[in-house]
Amino acid sequence: MEFIMLYFIGFAATTLGTLAGGGGLISLPAMLLLGLPVHSAIGANKVSNTVSSLSSFLVIYKNKEVTVKEALTVIPISLAGGITGGIIASLLKEEWMIVIAIILLTFAFITSFLGKTDFEGDEPFRVTKKSTTSLYGIGIYDGVFGPGSGTLALYVYARLRVSYLRAVGLSRVMIFSSCFGASISYISTGKIIWPLTIALMLGSISGAQLGVRLARRLKKEHVKPILRIVTILLIMQIAVKYFG
Repeated sequence: MEFIMLYFIGFAATTLGTLAGGGGLISLPAMLLLGLPVHSAIGANKVSNTVSSLSSFLVIYKNKEVTVKEALTVIPISLAGGITGGIIASLLKEEWMIVIAIILLTFAFITSFLGKTDFEGDEPFRVTKKSTTSLYGIGIYDGVFGPGSGTLALYVYARLRVSYLRAVGLSRVMIFSSCFGASISYISTGKIIWPLTIALMLGSISGAQLGVRLARRLKKEHVKPILRIVTILLIMQIAVKYFG
């Protein structure tokens, strides 16, 4: 029964995560409620996200909605940010990390009402000072804390006038690169409970495939409201969890 529940947890979380980020809203609380040790739950989430994000990117790439060149540009920026974030995390108090998370998500929510952030453009991703700084910053945030990094990336791509499907593909690449590094550390320290992780991963792969297909059906005017709802839920979850 536990394996079946983890499959559906992975399925639901990754479907949401592919569409708007914030899959951790579902997966981490649910795994902790099932009694998984916190490090094993986080490790399972990182491993399953590594595989599922790669699988969803490959589907989008197969349909020529994002290029390998764009993906390979995002990976080093995200990795550099994640490494920097990991170093910063060792120096920051947890309370500061939480405040930073709430400030960033609130800022993203407010700016979604300003300017054209409706994924109306169809621009390829280009390395500019603005795009590099933004994605590097999200990589740092992901390395420091993590929840909502996929959602923040989608906001950035929208402001860069990247199409929604291309933004989904590139955000999945970002999640892949950051989770891959984290997975190695969790695996090497023996924190992974493999049978449960595999059940979660199989559900995540299925959810990623559904998420990509739903993303194609979403109208552009529906994307921003979904992003806003996910952002509010992320802010509420972080605030309630850490401030009671």
